[in-house]
Amino acid sequence: MAERDHLDVDVLIVGGGPAGLAAAIKLRQLAAQRGKDDLAVMLIDKGGEIGAHGISGAVVDPKGLDELVPDWRGQAPVEAVGKDELWWLTDRAKIAFPGPLVPPMMKNAGKFVASLQRLTKWLGEVAEQNGADVFAAFPGQELLWDGDRVIGVRVGDKGVDHNGVPKSNYEPGPDLLAKVVILAEGVRGTLAKQVVGKLGLDEGRDPQVYAAGIKELWQCAPGKVEPGSVIHTLGFPLPSETFGGGFIYGMRDDVLDIGMVTGLDYRDPTTDPHDNLQLYKQHPAVATMLEGGKLIRYGAKAIPEGGLYAMPRPYADGLLLIGDSGGFLNGMRLKGIHLAIKSGIMAAETAFDAVVAERYDAAQLAAFETAFRDSWAYDELRVARNFHQAFAHGVYAGVLNAGLGMYTGGRAFGVIDRLKNHPGYAQMKKLAERAPRASAHRATIDNTLTFDKLTDVFNSGTMHDEDQVPHLHVADTTICAQRCTVEYGNPCQYFCPAKVYEPLFSKSNENGGTGYDGRLQINFSNCVHCKTCDIMDPYQIITWVPPQGGEGPVYTGM
Repeated sequence: MAERDHLDVDVLIVGGGPAGLAAAIKLRQLAAQRGKDDLAVMLIDKGGEIGAHGISGAVVDPKGLDELVPDWRGQAPVEAVGKDELWWLTDRAKIAFPGPLVPPMMKNAGKFVASLQRLTKWLGEVAEQNGADVFAAFPGQELLWDGDRVIGVRVGDKGVDHNGVPKSNYEPGPDLLAKVVILAEGVRGTLAKQVVGKLGLDEGRDPQVYAAGIKELWQCAPGKVEPGSVIHTLGFPLPSETFGGGFIYGMRDDVLDIGMVTGLDYRDPTTDPHDNLQLYKQHPAVATMLEGGKLIRYGAKAIPEGGLYAMPRPYADGLLLIGDSGGFLNGMRLKGIHLAIKSGIMAAETAFDAVVAERYDAAQLAAFETAFRDSWAYDELRVARNFHQAFAHGVYAGVLNAGLGMYTGGRAFGVIDRLKNHPGYAQMKKLAERAPRASAHRATIDNTLTFDKLTDVFNSGTMHDEDQVPHLHVADTTICAQRCTVEYGNPCQYFCPAKVYEPLFSKSNENGGTGYDGRLQINFSNCVHCKTCDIMDPYQIITWVPPQGGEGPVYTGM
């Protein structure tokens, strides 16, 4: 068997999103400014190329980019926001908020519409120009430890069959050893999940809560799309008890971004975030915008919505957590890219000082949290600290709380300093507790305006070698058959936006016909890497890990 290579660097960054790339750029900028040009900075990403797994709305607050790359305007692939609207949708009608009634956090003048894939691809080029080593198709599979100190990352092997046996093209992933490891894996990162669990970095913090963002790109008729236009919507198709809303952004070349965000703390076990987007497109106000257009790309990702008190401790011996991995997202503003970049900048400054001081313990790296608390990022997230939590009482209570919070510095309902989060999966009701409604109101699939999950997966560009160990691990499928079928009706078949999970269970003749036989079919090759299953499974028995490097979706233009 081939030997595993080892490589030593000063700082290793896992994840090629805006947070990780900002850290790489800033580290190399500091190295040049302070005469330490031999600083070895490596960034690895699981996608086939930098940006391949990048997906977001996205409206970008320029604050982070202004700090990182002051001359970015005219270079980065973005569109200045022009038209900016907020709608409330009923089942058939649209109510546009007059400008003076649009909440300040929903106003986007001075912001930019962007494809995260294109933006991160550009940031990757900037990182390389500054001297960072950037490697795609390198999935971080396992943390390397010396006691309780993180000392590196093992990259996933290639060429292993579905039984775990090396094939003729077997390549062992290298061990990358570093003085400081910065995890920027995005939402529910595999390595971040490992370290938070092992070191208890979430002690005293609220549980993180999430939403699922489902997005399509549409090629529209010439002249039909206004580049830089921004529309956000509330209401239809979500019930008042469910957090979320829609977005429609205009890009250059008559491309329209359209998406739906569904809170992953919903009650109805038959809730289907993908179907919510299909229903959304059937609304007359939205369908008119897509008339004559063609679907060209699809994708999905989870969004960390828990806020300030759900952020884990972002440092440990040899380790920093940034970006979505650290919960740096403002759900109230629907923005996280500027916060991700700022977290990368602060982590880079902390890691650089640690390398210079030759100290990599938690006491040294705690400077990251101090820098965060002294930054505009903390001030912004503190104001939004109770935003998502109030939606546990329904959309009207959530909107009222958001309005009051603008005048009280973020206090919930004007008086409460801190509302508690609860795990989203624990909010799901059992079938015996309530009659499901979502399954009775599905979108009509016509393959022109609306599409089934497999058609959308095709449009995500997703590819996986089917002869490998599945990267979706279900700890005990008997729970799926004997408990979940009865208690929840197998919600995995609904919450997965890629039709990965197919429960093939039927009533058993044993035990008086109360049990179930069959199997859970896992179509892991469909997976679009959104992490929804890892988050929303009511028994928390699904674990998502990276597949072979370079596989998964190809989010061109997303």
